[in-house]
Amino acid sequence: MSTTDAAPAAPAVARAGKFLTFYLAGEEYGLEILKVHEIMGMLPITRVPRTPEFVRGVINLRGKVIPIVDLRRKFRMDRDGAEETCIIVVQVRGLQIGIVVDTVSEVLNIPAGDIEPAPEFGMDVDTRFLLGLAKTDGRVRLLLDIECVLSTADVAGLAPAATEAAA
Repeated sequence: MSTTDAAPAAPAVARAGKFLTFYLAGEEYGLEILKVHEIMGMLPITRVPRTPEFVRGVINLRGKVIPIVDLRRKFRMDRDGAEETCIIVVQVRGLQIGIVVDTVSEVLNIPAGDIEPAPEFGMDVDTRFLLGLAKTDGRVRLLLDIECVLSTADVAGLAPAATEAAA
């Protein structure tokens, strides 16, 4: 079997810990709290030409230019946003990136026993961006692997955009 025919790696199961939860299109997601730098309301976003559709642009955060990614666009969700959109600044591969979400919910301490691996949906559905599914309080929360959501190619494309905007 060639390397192009290899089956995708099994998704990692999240380890227990603290997760910042937030909403996108009515569904609740979680990020490992250690990846979160800060949470803020929306700021004016400067568009950067020739960036992928999911890149909204850049912001000036206390003198530092931060690229902004819209997770609704990245996940190909309906673009009608909630009234309370905000930005979560995360650290991905040495770069601070802002992600636009509908609203932030809470920080949860999720034990390992409440986390299950993402189910298999077949070859056409890629679930590598999910660390797992947290079953707490009678609900299911999708735990994101932000390093996978914002792939190496995505992050490589964001760094020049931030540099050009800062110049």
